[in-house]
Order: sequence, then C-alpha cells, then structure tokens
Amino acid sequence: MTLTPPIAPHRRRLLTGAAALIASPLFIRNALAQESRRLTPSQTEGPFYPVQLPADSDFDLLTQGSTRYTKGQGSWLEGTVTDRAGRPVQGALVEIWQCDQQGHYHHPGDRGADPAFQGFGRASVGSAGEYRFRTIRPAVYSGRTPHIHVKVKLGQRELLTTQMYVAGDPNNERDFLWRRMNAADRDAITVAFAPDADGLRARFPIVVAA
Repeated sequence: MTLTPPIAPHRRRLLTGAAALIASPLFIRNALAQESRRLTPSQTEGPFYPVQLPADSDFDLLTQGSTRYTKGQGSWLEGTVTDRAGRPVQGALVEIWQCDQQGHYHHPGDRGADPAFQGFGRASVGSAGEYRFRTIRPAVYSGRTPHIHVKVKLGQRELLTTQMYVAGDPNNERDFLWRRMNAADRDAITVAFAPDADGLRARFPIVVAA
C-alpha cells in the first residue's frame, strides 16, 4: 500500500491561505471584472480620414494658434485605453476626426469645412492609459447621426478603428451603422455628453487587443 506523505505544517498554511484568497469575494469580483471586459467594437473608417493632416494636430480641436473655433457646444472627450485585463496600453496614440458644426470635413471629398475648426487631433495616452481631447459635441452630418471617428495605434499597428455616438440623440435610430449593432455593442460606443463647468464632458473608455 502506498502512503501519501503528510503535508508539512508550513505548506498546509500556504495552501489554506491560497484557497481562502481564491474563494474571497474580492478575488472573485476582480476575476469576473477581468473576464467581463470586452473589446471595444470596431466600425468602418469612413470616407473622410484626412488625406493631409493639419499642421496643428494636437488634442485641442478648437484652437489653432490665435484662431478659436466658437461654434457648436465645446466638449471634453476623455477616457482610457486598456487591454482586456485592464492594463494601460502604454505608448498608444489616439486619433479623432469629425465634421464641423455645419457638417463638413476637412477632406477633398467634402467642401466648405470651417478653417477655424481643426477637425482632427492626436493624443498620446498617459501612464494610466488616459487620453483627453477638447472638441465639440459631434454635429449632424448628411445621412448620418452625430459621431466622432476614433483610431488607436501602437507604433505601426492599428489596434482599433471605430466611431463614437451620442447617447440619447434622436438621429441614432435612423442611422444605418448604429442600427445594425447589437445592444451590447451600442452601449460600448454610445456615450453621454453631460453638462460640465466649461461646456460638456464625455467619457469613452476603450478596450483593445494589444
């Protein structure tokens, strides 16, 4: 008969402690939270990604040198870029582009864009994965509901291209791209623009496969 050697007391304490940790509510909640993180759904780039980037391509789309864009509703768009485990994607670059308040893009395929509106911006994420833009609440563009195009890059890799929508906008239900998504995908890329001290503020967390 083969006898199983007894577990040493110190090992018994370690195993008991590990079992208690794994069974703890906090451990379970954290594990479930990591499992529940889903990738931000991708969407088409659209026809108006800039052919030529503006000389000023920083995070503030409302200011170019001494020129200030004053139309529309000034807004802060901010969030984080993380992977599925919730880790910041350090070194990532977030790009956004959108039409001006009159519905025109800075692109040869569109005409009449207001030169005061930068229309395109880039922001490097911080150590915690955070990013921030100063722009306008997206405006209606012919045939589409208000939206902002978003692209995330890491070096030469494009991690995500998508579009972000405005929660509660009455045009959403008529938009062919918004309608074709399931409810979970809509929730992931439809955000509220809430009143804030200096205009509106929207938070758009992004989860990518990095």
